[in-house]
Amino acid sequence: MDVLIVGAGPTGLTLGIDLARRGVDALVVERAEGLFPGSRGKGIQPRTQEVFDDLGVREAIRAAGGPYPARMIWKDGERIGEQPMFDTIEADEGTPYTDPLMVAQWRTQEVLYARLTELGGKVAFGHEVTGLEQDADGVTVRCADGTATRARYVVAADGGRSAVRRALGVGMAGEAVDPAPFLVADVRLRGLDRDHWHTFPGADGTGVGLCPLAGTDDFQVQARLAEGTTPDLSLDGIRALVAAFTHLDAGDVTELRWASDFRPRTGLADRFRAGRVFLAGDAAHVHSPAGGQGLNTSVQDAYNLGWKLGAVLRGGAPEALLDTYEEERRANAAAMLDLSTGVHRGEVRRGRSTVQLGLGYRESSLSVETRENPAGIRAGDRAPDGTVSGVRLFDAFRGPHWTLLGAQAPAPGVRALPAAPRSYGPGVFLIRPDGYVGWAGTSSDGVEAYLAGVGG
Repeated sequence: MDVLIVGAGPTGLTLGIDLARRGVDALVVERAEGLFPGSRGKGIQPRTQEVFDDLGVREAIRAAGGPYPARMIWKDGERIGEQPMFDTIEADEGTPYTDPLMVAQWRTQEVLYARLTELGGKVAFGHEVTGLEQDADGVTVRCADGTATRARYVVAADGGRSAVRRALGVGMAGEAVDPAPFLVADVRLRGLDRDHWHTFPGADGTGVGLCPLAGTDDFQVQARLAEGTTPDLSLDGIRALVAAFTHLDAGDVTELRWASDFRPRTGLADRFRAGRVFLAGDAAHVHSPAGGQGLNTSVQDAYNLGWKLGAVLRGGAPEALLDTYEEERRANAAAMLDLSTGVHRGEVRRGRSTVQLGLGYRESSLSVETRENPAGIRAGDRAPDGTVSGVRLFDAFRGPHWTLLGAQAPAPGVRALPAAPRSYGPGVFLIRPDGYVGWAGTSSDGVEAYLAGVGG
């Protein structure tokens, strides 16, 4: 087997999809008997929507959820004000998706799982990883049922308490973001409209939010409790909580579907790679849920790693290409941790800074800029959408290939268009499979040499 992916959350499923479309022999193993049942990570940022567009699931994701409603603030049973959840960002040709989508995590995972199986990928449920050993040729992964699996590479996408990370001995440094305990739950209730995210501030920073989950009949309960409180995750406990903070009666909460508690914290793994094992998603970085950065950063870990594994395993790229995963993604995750903490503490607004469209890899060793004083898009930047000769760029980028704008294709498997949109500025641009500019120049001289080094 080429790749064993541990964990069938959004990270593992996204990576499984990307590897499946590249013809890489991969298996996802998951310790639970089925997909995660809760709504926890419900925000799909615009950059992740672009990723899902490329992976062929954006329309299904849109159908599974919907837009975020405005926040309605309540006090003493009265509506006292309405606030938008996000600053408005105007769409343009290069940025067609600007609004976050609300999709319950369990629905996102259903869509990703369906796409994975459509591509021939598989998830082995009920397989809990307990240890591993690696050598120069591969990794042997042991499971609780006594079975063992051998793979050339392993990717740990098994969450913040990652068993694989612990088995590797990789540390995770972090800090508490908030001393208060938090509770999140999916419930059915009556007595509130589904056109608003209803918030009920309490004393001393406590409070409850009741958010209608788009694409479902559920509401998500979010609560910040007083320090020293032990959250009660039972139906009676949730009912008492809602009755204490809102004008609803306890009986208005008619059903509890899932509940969890947590204390917001950050965590960043010391390394994202240890030999033939890679850490991705919450196994590599843990965020406060504020601002919707965790799931999105995790999906983009998988998207970054997928094309690189494919290039090494199927495209003849040097194994050293895999080192750039940690180089690019660890710095990105660190920045996103600072951002999500800032949102949690009210220091950063939800808007242009949180949609992840401005993220890039200009400092990466894979970003080769050969022009002097380039104007516009540079190597390492996200490649915007646009139209060239009647072809939409996002349509041209879709798939596991490289795309060259402004010159003829230098090699089989590279799609070429005769120019870049005016918004890019002058130059020739080589677009990576993950939608970032890898190489830029005044002519195509140097493109072939660059591609030879990255398996393009």
